[in-house]
Amino acid sequence: MGRAGKALKQVLEAYGISQNRLAVVMDVGRSNIHRWVNGTTDPVAEAVLEIRDALQQIDPEAATEFIRLYLGEED
Repeated sequence: MGRAGKALKQVLEAYGISQNRLAVVMDVGRSNIHRWVNGTTDPVAEAVLEIRDALQQIDPEAATEFIRLYLGEED
């Protein structure tokens, strides 16, 4: 699993955001989110930005945490 997929999985679980809700906000199929979260594929750079934007709409703290985890920044 790539870094973005791991970060996304952690954030969705920690913030109680369903894969379906993220998919709806992003206007993509839930199967895309499922593949990212389960490590089948990793989102491309453009999709990482779209994930961040969608998370920002759902929960701004989740968006910040996603980017922090994705970039590997420590507290």
